[in-house]
Amino acid sequence: MKRLLIFLFCMLAYLASPAQQVTKVTHRKAVKTDMVTTGTMTVRKPDYICISTDGDKDRLVMDGTKFTMTMGGRQHVTDSRKNAQFATFQAVLHAVINGKPVPEGDDLTVTTANGRTTITITPTGKKKRQLFTSFVLTVDAKTSAFRVLRMNGRKEDYTEYTFK
Repeated sequence: MKRLLIFLFCMLAYLASPAQQVTKVTHRKAVKTDMVTTGTMTVRKPDYICISTDGDKDRLVMDGTKFTMTMGGRQHVTDSRKNAQFATFQAVLHAVINGKPVPEGDDLTVTTANGRTTITITPTGKKKRQLFTSFVLTVDAKTSAFRVLRMNGRKEDYTEYTFK
């Protein structure tokens, strides 16, 4: 039922706003070849983002404070009210989408070069149960358009979304 609801939200968002093309690269250190898939990203201001790839099999959905990630048939759910890393990520996404300054924080690094702003979110404190070691979001400095979202995992693994 949850998957059906997420799918319907993605479809409604897709119909309600133009979708941006996405290329997803999944890198695993233990595997020789990276897995590359394509899909779409739909943003419905201010609290809904759906990135869907691989024929809607893999999804990354932010719906309010709830983050749902479906990868390889496994679903991970967290709430930014309980997860500091995702709270910071949500605050950054809100700022970028709404054209506002990125909030300051101990877990944030912001650099600008070559017309792009790179925002790195590295959790501080308790890291034991974190799915990702850091998030790196690159946006166009003038238009605030998403360019790259990289979610770094443990052991040099990462998932990277490139937006067109």
